[in-house]
Amino acid sequence: MDDINEVLETLKINREISQKFFEIENNILSILNFKDLFHRLLTEIQKKFGVPFVWISMIAKTDLSNLILELGSSEILKERLNLVRKAAFLDLIRNSKKPLLINTNLERFHMLLPRGQEYPLRSLAIAPLSLEGQVIGSLNQGDYSELRYSPGMDTTLLEQLSVKVSICISNVMAHERLRALAYWDPLTGLLNRRAMARVLEREFKRTQRYGTPLSVAFLDVDDFKAVNDRYGHDMGDDLLKYVSTCLLEMTREIDIVARFAGDEFVIILPNTTLKQAHKFIERHEAFFRERPMKSGAITVPVSVSAGVAAKEDAGITDTTALLKRADQMLYQAKELKRKRNTPPHPRTTHR
Repeated sequence: MDDINEVLETLKINREISQKFFEIENNILSILNFKDLFHRLLTEIQKKFGVPFVWISMIAKTDLSNLILELGSSEILKERLNLVRKAAFLDLIRNSKKPLLINTNLERFHMLLPRGQEYPLRSLAIAPLSLEGQVIGSLNQGDYSELRYSPGMDTTLLEQLSVKVSICISNVMAHERLRALAYWDPLTGLLNRRAMARVLEREFKRTQRYGTPLSVAFLDVDDFKAVNDRYGHDMGDDLLKYVSTCLLEMTREIDIVARFAGDEFVIILPNTTLKQAHKFIERHEAFFRERPMKSGAITVPVSVSAGVAAKEDAGITDTTALLKRADQMLYQAKELKRKRNTPPHPRTTHR
């Protein structure tokens, strides 16, 4: 009799859990923007299941992660969204689409935790999320108890939830792409000036909140007009795309590269001091000097100039002042380069 009662009690608990998952799925299926989708998802899981820590990990520098950052910014995402490198993430989850339950050796999973947050976890559930057949991140749940997510427990409902969340992400992605057209530069694929301003404002507020450093680099292509004049505007466009691609390859996952206007670019450098930003720019200038752009039989030398500014600079109280300072430093850098490259006037001898 006791065994029957135990089975009935287990069935009752499973029905209750299944009902909660069903309610969460229904609550998110009709949402068409990232901000509300993730806010509803994370808060509902936390409320219905009493999970102390719920957050999203996302592979960085993808169309999806860029859209989420630009169009879905909210307080909950600032605290509960973490971007990770693709190779490291896939290696961590063993390139699997099945949920993982872990309650030992949690240290190696710390890369999934949102920056600036402290999660004293004893067990962890990682449910991979997919888009168009590719893993793009994970829905994570953590608990103080090592018994909450023990390897070997049934993950069927968690897997079903991850599938539904993935479907929602796909739907929202299609909807948000239409809105995103206003935020991307069509030639280079970089963020445009409008989107850059939003991101910089977000990062500035973050550094005010956590006391972390923040720098900005203003960069442009030297003698860009001469390339257009000599080779034509198609070659000029190719040069801008070449510079954009190189900048993306040389920056970190947390850095943001944007096309400001014409041949001008802005690079936002979170957690970077002014000294580190100067070294960053020196590496970029050297990189382009050593790697001209090749287009068929034509080799186009590439030279860039940059100015950097940091929130730590005196008088920097907002993003406008930060950008203005970086622009002033760019002007000074170009003037110094011009003077170095200008031959001295011949001395006049009077007889």
